[in-house]
Amino acid sequence: MARLADYFVLVAFGPHPRGSGEGQGQILQRFPEKDWEDNPFPQGIELFCQPSGWQLCPERNPPTFFVAVLTDINSERHYCACLTFWEPAEPTQEVVCTEDATEREEEADEGGLVQLSPATPATPGQLFAPKTLVLVSRLDHAEVFRNSLGLIYTIHVEGLNVGLENVIGNLLTCIIPLAGGSQRTISLGAGDRQVIQTPLADSLPISRCSVALLFRQLGITNVLSLFCAALTEHKVLFLSRSYQRLSDACRGLLALLFPLRYSFTYVPILPAQLLEVLSTPTPFIIGVNAAFQAETQELLDVIVADLDGGTVTVPECVHIPPLPEPLQSQTHSVLSMVLDPDLELADLAFPPPTANASSLKMQDKELRAVFLRFFAQLLQGYRWCLHMVRIHPEPVIRFHKAAFLGQRGLMEDDFLMKVLEGMAFAGFVSERGVPYRSTDLFDELVAHEVARMRADENHPQRVLRHVKELAEQLYKNENPYPAVAMHKVQRPGEASHLRRVPRPFPRLDDGVVQWIVDQATAKMQGAPPAVKAERRTTVPSGPPMTAILERSSGLHGNSARRLEVVRNCISYVFEGKMLEAKKLLPAVLRALKGRAARRCLTQELHLHVQQNRAVLDHQQFDFVVRMMNCCLQDCTSLDEHGIAAALLPLVTAFCRKLSPGVTQFAYSCVQEHVVWSTPQFWEAMFYGDVQTHIRALYLEPAEDQDHLQVGDASTQEDERSALDVASEQRRLWPTLSREKQQELVQKEESTVFSQAIHYANRMSYLLLPLDSSKSRLLRERAGLGDLESASNSLVTNSMAGSVAESYDTESGFEDAETCDVAGAVVRFINRFVDKVCTESGVTSDHLKGLHVMVPDIVQMHIETLEAVHRESKRLPPIQKPKLLRPRLLPGEECVLDGLRVYLLPDGREEGAGGSGGGPALLPAEGAVFLTTYRVIFTGMPTDPLVGEQVVVRSFPVAALTKEKRISVQTPVDQLLQDGLQLRSCTFQLLKMAFDEEVGSDSAELFRKQLHKLRYPPDIRGTFAFTLGSTHAPGRPPRTTKDKGPSLRTLSRNLVKNAKKTIGRQYVTRKKYNPPSWEHRGQPPPEDQEDEISVSEELEPSTLTPSSALKPSDRMTMSSLVERACCRDYQRLGLGTLSSSLSRAKSEPFRISPVNRMYAICRSYPGLLIVPQSVQDNALQRVSRCYRQNRFPVVCWRSGRSKAVLLRSGGLHGKGVVGLFKAQNTPSPGQSQADSGSLEQEKYLQAVVSSMPCYADASGRNTLSGFSSAHVGGHGFLRPQRAALYIIGDKAQLKGVRPDPLQQWELVPIEVFEARQVKASFKKLLKACVPGCPAAEPGPASFLRSLEDSEWLIQIHKLLQVSVLVVELLDSGSSVLVSLEDGWDITTQVVSLVQLLSDPFYRTLDGFRLLVEKEWLSFGHRFSHRGAHTLAGQSSGFTPVFLQFLDCVHQVHLQFPMEFEFSPFYLKFLGYHHASRRFRTFLLDSDYERIELGLLYEEKGERRGQQACRSVWEYVERLSRRTPVFYNYMYAPEDAEVLRPYSNVSNLKVWDFYTEETLAEGPPYDWELAQGPPEPPEDERPDGAAPQSRRRVVWPCYDSRPRAQPDAISRLLEELQRLEAELGRPPERWKDTWDRVKAAQRLEGRPDGRGTPSSLLVSSVPHHRRSLGVYLQEGPVGSTLSLSLDSDQSSGSTASSSRQAARRSTSTLYSQFQMAESENRSYEGTLYKKGAFMKPWKARWFVLDKTKHQLRYYDHRVDTECKGVIDLAEVEAVAPGTPTMGAPKTVDEKAFFDVKTTRRVYNFCAQDVPSAQQWVDQIQSCLSDA
Repeated sequence: MARLADYFVLVAFGPHPRGSGEGQGQILQRFPEKDWEDNPFPQGIELFCQPSGWQLCPERNPPTFFVAVLTDINSERHYCACLTFWEPAEPTQEVVCTEDATEREEEADEGGLVQLSPATPATPGQLFAPKTLVLVSRLDHAEVFRNSLGLIYTIHVEGLNVGLENVIGNLLTCIIPLAGGSQRTISLGAGDRQVIQTPLADSLPISRCSVALLFRQLGITNVLSLFCAALTEHKVLFLSRSYQRLSDACRGLLALLFPLRYSFTYVPILPAQLLEVLSTPTPFIIGVNAAFQAETQELLDVIVADLDGGTVTVPECVHIPPLPEPLQSQTHSVLSMVLDPDLELADLAFPPPTANASSLKMQDKELRAVFLRFFAQLLQGYRWCLHMVRIHPEPVIRFHKAAFLGQRGLMEDDFLMKVLEGMAFAGFVSERGVPYRSTDLFDELVAHEVARMRADENHPQRVLRHVKELAEQLYKNENPYPAVAMHKVQRPGEASHLRRVPRPFPRLDDGVVQWIVDQATAKMQGAPPAVKAERRTTVPSGPPMTAILERSSGLHGNSARRLEVVRNCISYVFEGKMLEAKKLLPAVLRALKGRAARRCLTQELHLHVQQNRAVLDHQQFDFVVRMMNCCLQDCTSLDEHGIAAALLPLVTAFCRKLSPGVTQFAYSCVQEHVVWSTPQFWEAMFYGDVQTHIRALYLEPAEDQDHLQVGDASTQEDERSALDVASEQRRLWPTLSREKQQELVQKEESTVFSQAIHYANRMSYLLLPLDSSKSRLLRERAGLGDLESASNSLVTNSMAGSVAESYDTESGFEDAETCDVAGAVVRFINRFVDKVCTESGVTSDHLKGLHVMVPDIVQMHIETLEAVHRESKRLPPIQKPKLLRPRLLPGEECVLDGLRVYLLPDGREEGAGGSGGGPALLPAEGAVFLTTYRVIFTGMPTDPLVGEQVVVRSFPVAALTKEKRISVQTPVDQLLQDGLQLRSCTFQLLKMAFDEEVGSDSAELFRKQLHKLRYPPDIRGTFAFTLGSTHAPGRPPRTTKDKGPSLRTLSRNLVKNAKKTIGRQYVTRKKYNPPSWEHRGQPPPEDQEDEISVSEELEPSTLTPSSALKPSDRMTMSSLVERACCRDYQRLGLGTLSSSLSRAKSEPFRISPVNRMYAICRSYPGLLIVPQSVQDNALQRVSRCYRQNRFPVVCWRSGRSKAVLLRSGGLHGKGVVGLFKAQNTPSPGQSQADSGSLEQEKYLQAVVSSMPCYADASGRNTLSGFSSAHVGGHGFLRPQRAALYIIGDKAQLKGVRPDPLQQWELVPIEVFEARQVKASFKKLLKACVPGCPAAEPGPASFLRSLEDSEWLIQIHKLLQVSVLVVELLDSGSSVLVSLEDGWDITTQVVSLVQLLSDPFYRTLDGFRLLVEKEWLSFGHRFSHRGAHTLAGQSSGFTPVFLQFLDCVHQVHLQFPMEFEFSPFYLKFLGYHHASRRFRTFLLDSDYERIELGLLYEEKGERRGQQACRSVWEYVERLSRRTPVFYNYMYAPEDAEVLRPYSNVSNLKVWDFYTEETLAEGPPYDWELAQGPPEPPEDERPDGAAPQSRRRVVWPCYDSRPRAQPDAISRLLEELQRLEAELGRPPERWKDTWDRVKAAQRLEGRPDGRGTPSSLLVSSVPHHRRSLGVYLQEGPVGSTLSLSLDSDQSSGSTASSSRQAARRSTSTLYSQFQMAESENRSYEGTLYKKGAFMKPWKARWFVLDKTKHQLRYYDHRVDTECKGVIDLAEVEAVAPGTPTMGAPKTVDEKAFFDVKTTRRVYNFCAQDVPSAQQWVDQIQSCLSDA
């Protein structure tokens, strides 16, 4: 029972103490005068009566009523019902309000002062003061309050004959029940009657219509977001002009939160004086009059709901988490069905008659029912996560938050996380967790209706029916008696407030009221207390939890199979079948990603523990630990699935004996997991264990009594949950004696205490590392390290408060000197003990005892660990796979032997068996080797299902672009290990984790050595130099004298030799120019081939005939490259060298040796092409106008239009201005400053006049608007052009106006800089070889990052500019490319232009020459751009040359028939230009190469098979053996100028960037790329039936081209095999190929069309003959695939090596030969004398220069070699004499002897000339060596 009203207060308007314009409220009277003992008078009521402030008013307002809510210090709510009416103000009140009054008077009466007195009847200036009747109550009966105050006001206004004192006295003494659904009629003694109904259950909130109104005002979405905001503790502010609306809205929002209670600030109506409360940091729900909206504007973190406008404004900085799906959408749809039932029917053609909507009150209950259902679904099964920590004297209950989230499957859900951590839920647990109490609607719903709600989910009508049923119950709770007797309360008449009341509200007689109150109190004391006994019961727990959203059944389908695998593996381990277990282990580790499998593992392991201990042998122990680690690695720090909790008892049970008396437990091997350092995990575990023990405490006696009865009773006992036991105990508690109660409390307390000791031990086990000196472990453990600092993310509010000391007072490890591990663990355990013991009521003595114990426990454990650590070191290491040694190149040496590592999968998923399928080759276990040339990983996949495949990934040390340390989990043991991630510019990524056996010092040494090799201090330290050099790298290089002649003699020889070269019409010229169409019909004449091969044999340098050089000259041979360039200049008709100054005037250009000492320009070659008319001495002056002195020189001339292409560096500012801004040609008398630009102009004039067609041209058209024109394509060329176009950088040529009189025109273009290329390449690398998997797998993310890199855009720009230049040259204008310093983009453009314009450069030799001329001679800075040395480290890798190769590749794709070389050739160059294996691409200019003596490799130094130093030499050697660089589709059109499309859409990503072969590493070091030979099918060693030729080709592992060569390579191989079978000497591949090609042409000629069989000559008439013919290629050659679909990959290439190995020796090398005879250099019949006493015999002899052998066979077609004479052993070849048994008919001079180190061979030829030839051949072979 409770008083209906506690206080009645009369508040009136009073003056403000500080005399300001506002008034303030004054309490005139309050009843009762003295406070009730149980309920003191609330302060500050006067503020809440007029929340907008006390003000006078010029007219009478109608009375108002609202209910404000005040909360006292005990968080009790007091409802203040306020009825306010207005009375004429008294003079005293007006005087204070002078400001207000005067303002109002001035409005009313212009300045006239009006006398104000009560007597004047409502004069215009009359003011009215508010007066408020207030009723203060703890009950929320707003309607009764309205009626009662209304009655008092009516009595006063209407002047009824009733004593106000009596009415108020009766009101204050009215007693009504709190709940229970009774009905009470009350009367206040004024002839009135009111009926009060109490709710059935006081735990359910009373909402009347407030919820329905809230939805009506704000709408569904807004209310839902307010609901979420209130639950997740945000600040909510309501605005409205109506106070009653504000109260209702707040009441409605609170009603929705049921069964949670809002425990923060709750002020439905906030007075204006207290507005600063809004900036409080705590959450709140507050209502404010809309008049003060402006004041609420600057609140940044408050969600504002405007009830009048129907809007909710959420600030940007506030994130309201939405309800978890599917509850969000379900709740939303049910709400709309309740609020708008017509919505479902709106679209029907024949809508049914509308059912009348429910009343507002009923709709209110339906809406609340929706939310009640929501909470029942959300919190379903919450009772299963309650931990009963104590039962007596009071229940202590904890909620296992992590388990709840895990089992509901809402671990990631932000909303539920916040709700469970909030205060409201804490209150919910302590209030509703109690096992024995009265229950209400929510308890029933959450326990019994869950199944029904789940079944109804997809049936809206059934859901609606359920909502209606719940709404009925809620309605009945508020209105238990529907047929209510009518209220009878007098009300004032209409407009009574406007009538003049004769007197103000009277002062009441305190005595009378007090007397009535005292009377009633006395009566109450006498009467017995009407206590209605609470019906308390055991709260039902309901069904166990299920996940809120069932996962798709697909996963469950195969989970049974996975669990089976886990069980089998464990049984194998414990049965000792280790091999079986080992096979299953990877599958188990994969399965353990699933929750069910992890749970299964813990259950299975439990079965193998007897008496808390299981001793294992070493192998079993390792297996068990690995599986445990795998389980734990996916546990979050909260362990929501209870896996760590289940493993905790196991890690202290499984152990192994290390030595007598020393046992190692599993916990020492599973410490590396974040869960062990999470305080919440330990708390939840502790409370769970305490609950188990306390339950057992009360079950024991019961079982003792029951054991005589039938067995099933005790099993029932066992099944009782802790909550049931607690409920039973709470029921019995009052009946127990005092002693018994004390005893139970003591027992419980000691149970908790013993568990605390147990946990202190457990925690020390898992927190102290095995090697306590190693602080690394601990420092990396999230929890412990962070717990030392205040910023610990793991300390949530559940912990705050209980841990008093601040975390940062203690020193963290990071700054502690010795990094005291023990101290940190002690502190961690002490905090834990403090928290759990205070929460579970352990006595302070016990707590002190614990604090003393903890350090001892830790110290003891450290001591035992020391022994374990010592012994574990002595264990024999586990057998790890044998390290596979990598194959090394000749001359490559190991710097660091294999360090054991795991190669981890990176962002490319193919290797890990990603979307492409295939086996999981990565992660692989093996070792990383560092050699002088490469970083190599070799190993095997950790997944044994893949089989014994070797995985190799390597890249040249020189290609390393980024190295970073990473910390990763090893794939097998799941330990956190240090690792390295190395990325190379050859598109390889090594992501490695070091094995635990690799110490950090070894890893560091590896990094240092790698760095040393990557950036040697000097270029001589690179592999290309150290390779094959006999002297140690430490020795200083030899003096210049040995290396080569001085610069001066060189420069002399340079010119001399170049003249010689040009003077002699060089034989191999024929080889370069593809034969014209007329000649193509016949096969090439025999003699031509011989001539070439002879000259090749005479001097491999192929540049000057060695016969013309005296041996002394050999030392001073001039630069190969220079002479090559000269030969090219002669081919182009660009002039010759003549010694005399009288030049042949017919030649427009000449070769000038002006730079032969590299004096004018260091980065230019020694010989340059300049106009004939320019003197050498003028060049020096011209060069000063250009950057780096790189003045314009000619590098190519069009054979058809005779236009020339020039290149130079960009112009220096001054030169430009002088040259182009001068309006008239400068006169000779101008100042010296202009002389440079004058020279420059003269020079350009000379270039223009050197062009035949422009020598005398006068007028011309300008090429205006060029930049835009050339984008559109190639159709803009007009016949008349400028003689010379200068292509320069836009920025450089800014503000330059070309003079129309001059004959050149500027073309400013925008180019990218080298640093942009670098940045773009970096992004391209990351896109093609990402370090970690993309967030969303699939091609989209790759394409996005590819686009971000802008690499293709740069390629597009280069091609675009080049095509433009080609067009200009083709139309007869010359072009000068003058960009940046003239060595990056200029080189790219100039080379591309020549490649597109001149078919010669599209041959193998031509391309070599192009690179030598434009890139090497003209000084592209290879070493600088490739960061080859320590000096270049900061500048980084800038792949300008690679970009050029990519452009060539794009052109190759569009014109596959125009190139003699295959795409593999481009990749090969791309790889080796960065690899530093060859010396070709080292250093920045010819000058530097001469300084190092690189251009003059003396021939005398070479020995037989010495490693190639030049990449070209290597290509040549390789080409003789295999057609890997040859493009079978090569069928050029003669004067074809290529014009490729350059739009980004036409460009393809080069597969060089993306392809990978894990079987053997990159295929560009040919010696390493040969796979092992396979025995042919028909001759299996075991004689079994031949097996099928099919084999599996794995993506990203096998080399597809090798596994499946293209048709032509296949045929060439087949031919070879057949030749060998027929006993014919096999031919070289080039001969066969040329013959077939010629035959094809003949065949195709008669009718002028290619026959259908012709693959070689395209019959497509279109100028771009690339359509429909796409060439796929791989590392071994090229394949032809005639498909119109360019994306279709029919990958395959020549696989020469495998078949080769099976052949007989005679055919071993002769399968693929270049045109030069080499393998069978010479052959014929000779008689040979047998050994001692043996006869002479005729044999077929073969001289082989490649192998350096003389072999002999029985007869010509024999394939079996009978013997070999190694020419390396030959000392001399001398004329011989016939001996006994020699052939009689032969001349004596036909005999000769070959003397070797072992014996003398006697030979006899058929006649003298052939004998002479043999001797010469053998001699030449020897001299070549």
